[in-house]
This record gives sequence, structure tokens and C-alpha cells, in this order.
Amino acid sequence: MKKHFFLSALLFSFVLQIAALVFFAFQVTDSTQDAVLVNEAVQAVQADLNHMEQHVNHTNLDYVVLDKDGTVLFQTKPGLSQSVNMAVTHRDTILDIMAGSSPAGKIIISNDSAVYFDAQKQKLILSLAAAIFFACALCVGYLAYINRTVIKPFHNLKGFAQRIADGNLDIPLTMDRHNLFGAFTESFDIMRAELKKARLAEAKANADKKELVAKLSHDIKTPVASIKAASEVGAALTQDEKIRENYTQIIRKADQINALISNLFSATLEELTQLCVCPADLESAELKSILVNADYLNRARIPAIPDCVLYADSLRLQQVFDNIFTNSYKYADTEITVAINQDSSSLTVTLEDRGGGVKSEELPLLKEKFKRGSNAEHLEGAGLGLYISDYFMREMQGELCLENGTYGLKVSVTISLSGSLHVI
Repeated sequence: MKKHFFLSALLFSFVLQIAALVFFAFQVTDSTQDAVLVNEAVQAVQADLNHMEQHVNHTNLDYVVLDKDGTVLFQTKPGLSQSVNMAVTHRDTILDIMAGSSPAGKIIISNDSAVYFDAQKQKLILSLAAAIFFACALCVGYLAYINRTVIKPFHNLKGFAQRIADGNLDIPLTMDRHNLFGAFTESFDIMRAELKKARLAEAKANADKKELVAKLSHDIKTPVASIKAASEVGAALTQDEKIRENYTQIIRKADQINALISNLFSATLEELTQLCVCPADLESAELKSILVNADYLNRARIPAIPDCVLYADSLRLQQVFDNIFTNSYKYADTEITVAINQDSSSLTVTLEDRGGGVKSEELPLLKEKFKRGSNAEHLEGAGLGLYISDYFMREMQGELCLENGTYGLKVSVTISLSGSLHVI
């Protein structure tokens, strides 16, 4: 709409200029003297020739009256031709003033065509100047409109494309849906939003894959260890050399699988922080099922759990207790004492075995990657279970504490209560 208005106004301006030129070019100007007025002026002068001081001009002509000697006897206004030569130069009309039958002087009637043409020229110049100024103003306005609706949006698109190339998909493209490129820029912002969704989906898929690899890599170690242990028992009990050789082959393959799993898990461990931990409200009754599932050898007696609402991810909490019970089976192989305490902000589950614990200087290291106590020197393991469990508890705004208890290693798992958390 604005574009049509500017173009129409500009065309109208050019039409006005052309019309003004045509009007002044073809205007017929009568530059001849009015013979009747000239004759009237001559007759009046001749009648008053002997007393020109009393002469009155009754026409609209300007003239000068000269005597025989060229002396000025009368003039209607100053600035007129004062001699015949000057009158010839100005193309004035020169007529004789007769006294009887002989000339008594001259009347010089001023030629005002130059003044008329000057006035016409002035009008033409003013008209054309106004039209040109109007056209220039329209052009400037239209250029400003083009800059706002075309050039500036393209500059914005250039910066937007650079941000997209740099991977910044969070800043939307500002746009004016009513300008010429509104739909065009909107399509670019839709592209940005779709790219962002695709990138988030890709990141989530990668995280899910890494999480799956990390979880399977660690959790597969337990059944592999069981297979190896059963094979070792079988190899020790059998009297048949062939069967013993088969058991030995199983043991070697279990060690090979364990090594491959360790390598795979180590490769994904650097990106464990991408593992999704999604804490939510969790009824405390579910905690008992988690503990029972983790204690698959029935080494512990689970006490009553107070009714409350926990803030935890049930899947990750199950992994935490699985790792704790598995470590106790592996390194202590004793009964496990479980105690549960609740305060105003948290619920703490304490597990203690009877394996004698670990050296005090080794306690701070057990939650680090690939760190194990000296009592695990000849036992299978990667030193990752407590590291993963500590990470999961911190993500759930809880805590995992290790200490030497009265009889063995004491592990305290502190789970926050829902509604008691501080916003971080």
C-alpha cells in the first residue's frame, strides 16, 4: 500500500512538471502595442503639448514626451527611455508629435514585454522548483521506506544467519509481520525453532545412548562376575579334566567380557554428567521396594520407613542402593545393618556391614573415579559404583557419606524431603 502511494505521488509530480513546461511553452503572448491606446495617448499629448505640466495620462501605457531638441517634457514614471537611441535599444514605440503639419517632438511608448516575460519566467522557475522539491522529498521518503522495510531486514537476516552458524538457536528473529518481508523473515525464525528442536532431540538421543551404555556397562559386570564365580566353583569340584577345561574357558571369556565392558564404560564415563537425573515427589513406601530389590542376597533386615514424601528419581535411587549392596557383598560378604532416620528436611538410610571397613586415609578417595580400597586389590571391580552413586545423589540434592562404623564400612544415603529444598 505504501509502495503504491509513493509511486503514485512521484508520477503525479512528474506529470505536474511536464504540464507546467507544456503550458509555458505553448502559451501565446501578445507583445504588440494596443493601437487604440497608443493613438489616444498621442492625441492627448498633442492636445497638451504647450502645457505638458498639466498633462494627465488617461491610459495604462507608460511613455516619455520629448521636444524637438530631445528634452524630456513629460514621463509617466522614472526609468523609461530618455532618448531615441535608448528607445531603439529597448524596442520602444517611437512616434512623432505633430503641431499642425510639422513635427513638434517625439513620444516614446515603453515596451513592457520584457517585464511580462520576466514575470512569466519567474512563475515557471517557481513552479518547476516546487515540483522538483516535491519529487526529491518523495524520493527521500521512499528511500527511507525501502531502508526500513528491505535493507534493514536483510541486515537483520545477515546477523541472524551468523548466530545460527555459530550455534546460537535461542535468540528469536525480531520481525514486523506487516512489512514487505514479514512472511519471509517469519519463515527464517520458524527454521531456527525447528533447528533448535532437532538439536535438543539429537542431544537427548545422544545422552540417552551414553546413559544406556554407562548403565549396561556397569550393571552387566554383576552377572558376569556370577558366571565367573559359578565356573570357578564348578572347575574346583569336577573330577573330569575335559569339563574342568570347559569351565576354565568360561572363566577366560568372562574375564575378556569384563575387560571389554570396563573399556566401554571408561570411554563413556567422561560424559556421565549428561546422564539425566529427574527427581520428583516419591512416596517413602517405594523406598522399601528399592531396598528389597537391591538386597537380592537377603543380607539385611529392612526397618520400618516413616511416612513422608521424598524428592528423588526412583530409577537413580535404585542404582545407588544396588551399587552399595553389591559392594558390600563383594568386599565384606557379611550381614548388613540398615537404619533409617528422619529429620525436618531429609530421610537418611544408613547401611553398615561387618567387614572391618577401610583405612581412614582411603575414605575420601572412594567416591572418585577408578579409586578402590586396598582390601579390593584381588577382587574384580572398576572403582566406579560409588562415584556414580555420589553423582546421582548430588543431582537429587541429597548426599552420600562414607565412614568407618563400629563393625565395618558405614554408608549413609541422605534423601531430601519434598518441599524442604532451597532453590539453587
